[in-house]
Amino acid sequence: MNKYMMTAEDIAEEVGVSKGKAYQLIRKMNEELSEKGYIIISGKIPRAYWEEKFFGHQKSVVLPESL
Repeated sequence: MNKYMMTAEDIAEEVGVSKGKAYQLIRKMNEELSEKGYIIISGKIPRAYWEEKFFGHQKSVVLPESL
């Protein structure tokens, strides 16, 4: 199942890092999104943003410019 929001467990499993490292990555990306004016959910990151930041590309789901 391809969930919209990724958790630390999802990231840790996907790239083979510890959950602690996955939480660090989520915090960093959430800070970036917050600075851009997006609403964030602590401990989770949108899958589309994760794929853009980690793999360098966007899938079909795109973050909206405004809410």
